[in-house]
Amino acid sequence: MRPTPGLLTDFRIRAAYSEGAGIHRIVPAAVAVPRGVEELRALVRWAGATGTPLVPRGAGSGMAGGSVGRGVVVDLSRGFNWTAPDWPGRRLWAGASVTWAELTAAARPFGLRLPPDPSSGAFATSGGMVATNAAGPRSVRCGSVRRWIQAIEIIGADGEARRIRRGAGSRERFTLSADQRRLVEARSPKTRKNSAGYALNHFADSGDELDLLIGSEGTLAFVTAVEWRLERIPADVAGAALGFRDLKQLAEAVPYLVALNPSAVELLDRTLLDVVRDVGAPSGLPEGLEGLLLIEFERETQAAARGVVGDAVRGLRGSTAHVATAVDRASLETLWAVRRLASPALARLPDDRRSLQVVEDGCVPLERLADYITGIRAAADERGIPVAIFGHAGDGHVHVNALPDLAAAGWRDALAALYTDATELLLRLGGTPSGEHGVGRLRAGLLERFYGPEVTGLFRELKHAYDSRGTLNPGVIIPSADWAPLADLKVGPEATPIPDDIAARLREVERTAGWATPKLDLAAASL
Repeated sequence: MRPTPGLLTDFRIRAAYSEGAGIHRIVPAAVAVPRGVEELRALVRWAGATGTPLVPRGAGSGMAGGSVGRGVVVDLSRGFNWTAPDWPGRRLWAGASVTWAELTAAARPFGLRLPPDPSSGAFATSGGMVATNAAGPRSVRCGSVRRWIQAIEIIGADGEARRIRRGAGSRERFTLSADQRRLVEARSPKTRKNSAGYALNHFADSGDELDLLIGSEGTLAFVTAVEWRLERIPADVAGAALGFRDLKQLAEAVPYLVALNPSAVELLDRTLLDVVRDVGAPSGLPEGLEGLLLIEFERETQAAARGVVGDAVRGLRGSTAHVATAVDRASLETLWAVRRLASPALARLPDDRRSLQVVEDGCVPLERLADYITGIRAAADERGIPVAIFGHAGDGHVHVNALPDLAAAGWRDALAALYTDATELLLRLGGTPSGEHGVGRLRAGLLERFYGPEVTGLFRELKHAYDSRGTLNPGVIIPSADWAPLADLKVGPEATPIPDDIAARLREVERTAGWATPKLDLAAASL
């Protein structure tokens, strides 16, 4: 048998990697922290020879369980932190562990930026953003990261290192016939965003291997570097906060705002606004609002930015109960502070009222947003589970965080029922279970219901073409035979036992959004 390439098997270390930002706790068999491409290639070859599953991981901030698993967790957050810019060409090569915040800080002095802006940007790594086809508030204008990736460097399941460029076509490892392309087009969700399953529709349009790998969640290859395409930062920006006392009116206002070409349209519902107030964060908002829309407009002149804000406010005067405007970047930052408080506020709820990301990434056609929000609220009320709704209303894409009372009898059954209700609702409305976070382990078993058996059969063919031994992130996208979406929860009496101090440190990471914290540090005897 080939020698094991530097695996860490101490239980405390493995426990430190048992959780990510989502709902799961799965203690891996071992952890590997490669310091560069050659060490990673050796690890991949060993895994292929021994049939050992590998679980790629960046910061661990993924919501759908794609960065936890029972194999060897491969921590890419340390050995791939380099950049090589081409500022005149508006390009930037970044190693897989370079975060959105780091590459944005490097580009800003040159008047450039990476337009997609995930809310987790402080710790979201380049490799992780490629893996899930990440997006963020600005996706209503700039789309997901797919549009901004020029090339990637990968290590395949055979240990081969390659560079794949936009426009280079495919190596014929996987192809689609004309009939299959038509099938994929017919079965793909007609939503503004979609990160559920392999992007066969994009591949059918482009013929680029790159489009198969973006959003593949570490199941086809390890991404070790990304060439990002950048854009010039718009000269001026303005925005508004619009409060509504009726959620239906709020949802119906979104298409009007999208028609004004905003850079972002974000939603926060009343539950989330109450949570923000409860943690003592000032919002300046009146009581009684059912929801809030935050709108940003980027324009080339101050007059144009202010003018379109006026159009937005006047056009919705009859339905808004609260209006606040911002006419420059500083005041807009203040206005949007409540949005940045959303996820941290939910994470700081008491331990008997945990925020669980069970149905948190659904996306529907924009004209069905009102139906989705009201349907989710009705299902949550029927199951007795409060929910907080927030996110990217301009794309018909909102995050729904369940807030179950863990001391109440039957909370797990109620949570499972809500998961089923949300799935049926998304199917009925022509939506997708993932707009930007990927399906991970949480949603893998749903894909056949959304795409049908023929397209999911193509998913399996693609997986086999790239990873015939099934060693790369098994159970993600292609579900395991025993798939159970709410198994391995990190909360409740059935959670896998780990050392109390490790559990407390992981909880603190969750509370503080400290995903950039090296997980090996969490395993230290003392901090």
